Amino acid sequence: MSDCYIYDALRTPRGRGKKDGSLHEVTALELATQALQAIRDRNGLDTGEVDDVILGCVDPVGEQGADIARAAVLKAGFAQNVPGMQINRFCASGLDACNLAAGGIMAGQTELAIGGGVEAMSRVPIGSSGGAWPEDPSIAIPAYFVPQGISADLIATLDGFSRDDVDAYAVQSQTRAAQAWSSGRFDHSVIPVKDALGQTILARDEHMRPATTMQSLGALKPAFAEMGSLGFDSVAIQRYPQVEAINHVHHAGNSSGIVDGAAAVLLGSKEKGEELGLKPRAKVRAFGSIGSEPAIMLTAPAEVSKKVLARAGMTENDIDLFEINEAFASVVLRYLRVMKLSPDKVNVNGGAIAMGHPLGATGAMLLGTALDELERRGLTTALITLCIGAGMGTATIIERL
Repeated sequence: MSDCYIYDALRTPRGRGKKDGSLHEVTALELATQALQAIRDRNGLDTGEVDDVILGCVDPVGEQGADIARAAVLKAGFAQNVPGMQINRFCASGLDACNLAAGGIMAGQTELAIGGGVEAMSRVPIGSSGGAWPEDPSIAIPAYFVPQGISADLIATLDGFSRDDVDAYAVQSQTRAAQAWSSGRFDHSVIPVKDALGQTILARDEHMRPATTMQSLGALKPAFAEMGSLGFDSVAIQRYPQVEAINHVHHAGNSSGIVDGAAAVLLGSKEKGEELGLKPRAKVRAFGSIGSEPAIMLTAPAEVSKKVLARAGMTENDIDLFEINEAFASVVLRYLRVMKLSPDKVNVNGGAIAMGHPLGATGAMLLGTALDELERRGLTTALITLCIGAGMGTATIIERL
């Protein structure tokens, strides 16, 4: 097996995923194109050397459908010989795209590849692609399908997380994200999105609400109580009969934000990097995915983290920093408890509650955030993980060089 090195990682800012968001006028194709062009330009890449471009996209329909990775390769002006592939493992798609690229390099079948992802949620709303899991009774019924918000509230109920617990975590995410931006921690990796005239449209994550307090969050009504009353609470309780009632604690302020964005990560072999004059920043130590119980859905990050740690011959004590996607506050709180982690090592620059979750891109964004922070602090190892719809988890361990 060969080593896989990470040579660069960048992302666009996250634009608010609504019609009044700054990136609403920008298609997913254009977002992905600008990410690819940026990673080409700042590394002086001869794109003919790139063996593959793999991009996550969770709702690959309409204008962001039909293999948007190949379309972005062409629009970015890459060499004609560069193929592109779109993948979908729900929220982990961007990280899995990087893992697939890394796997080809480690197997010796690929020398240089770009992983990443894109999602324009203001233009192609979440759930646009439909699917059998929520819509076909032959799988929805035996899998006890419920929307993710119900699953997040179920976790809070089973683990005893109160409304104050999840709100306090959300305030922390906002505070950390604001501190990260104000101190320039994202300056190296966030590339501005520009219009056709070259004017900057957005250079900074715009979903953040740094003035968030416990009091302002306390004024928000639970987002999933009404949905639960329509029958989904009963479905969850059928699967978990030890629960008498679901405690609905999540709302827009302590759940991941709907945003637009794209990310790209340049990976390659040592030999190809040396040939092209690229300096490796980190290497991929291990990665993997796992399935978990689909009704509660969001508990797999701990399980998959333990899986990849064992694969790497490591324990959680060997990891300096953790990045777990803040799909919902209870997901992170459970992860901290099960993995017995100090909050000081987890999501130290905030997360999706503050900055948003562009579904297909988030995993690649988290990898870049972890790498930047390892370099800033002079630390060595990071573990990146995400919960996934239908009960799955993906994780990756990287080592800074």
